[in-house]
Amino acid sequence: MPTPPIIIIKKKGGHGGHHGGAWKVAYADFVTAMMALFIVLWLLSSASKQEKAAISGYFKDPSGTASKLGTTLAGTGENIQLSKQDMAQLKEKLQASIQKMIDLDKLNKNIEMTVTAEGLRIELIESEKGTFFESGSAALNHNGQELLTLLAAELGKVPNHISVEGHTDAKPYIGKSSYSNWELSSDRANAARRLMQQPEGLRPDQVSQVRGFADQRLRNLKDPLDPANRRISIIVQYMSSSNEAAEAPGEDGKEPGAGKPSAAGDKAESGSADKKAEK
Repeated sequence: MPTPPIIIIKKKGGHGGHHGGAWKVAYADFVTAMMALFIVLWLLSSASKQEKAAISGYFKDPSGTASKLGTTLAGTGENIQLSKQDMAQLKEKLQASIQKMIDLDKLNKNIEMTVTAEGLRIELIESEKGTFFESGSAALNHNGQELLTLLAAELGKVPNHISVEGHTDAKPYIGKSSYSNWELSSDRANAARRLMQQPEGLRPDQVSQVRGFADQRLRNLKDPLDPANRRISIIVQYMSSSNEAAEAPGEDGKEPGAGKPSAAGDKAESGSADKKAEK
């Protein structure tokens, strides 16, 4: 009988069936969650107490109805209050920004920042020849425009309201009889306000008051004609709901001439901006 053929069966090993890409989706979700976690941890490590409270309030109730809210506008953070400590930090930040100005050495004695009971008061003090405004005019010169633009860019980032004050010395305004130090101080305050509310500056609703005090709140009471009495004051006010009550302007012990009558009306707008006289 013929020998039966020998049949050798070889089995080849193979990979399992296709598993799909579900694991990629899960891995992407994991990486995204980890990234979000590290961002939150980084924010918390560098945030102030008020910012931590805001973040905590938002995660507790993103709809904006919790009792401990970070905001009144569903998580925008617009009612974070600046305490006196925060105002001091804002002061340091503004001073650091001003340090970068080319003519700082010339302006150093003409810029003063003080944390008062009403907020952070920024004084732009005039010299005899005029530092920020043309002499006897409401027209800002180059220094005034540069400094106010810088301040507006920084102050536009905070939620606090801003008030702007104009002051003159006691020397009578020389010019039209219908134009006096009252109009000049108001016009200068409004000129500063207009420049600071340009795009990339203060928000349209951020300025709460524009006031002209003429010579009623002198910086140097002993010398009413001192050029330092001519100045623009920018006040970063505490939030109205702050526990630290803000006193009326000029009653904080830092503003000379406290208790004297204020300008007629909180908002003063004059159409005469280019009247000139030697102050």
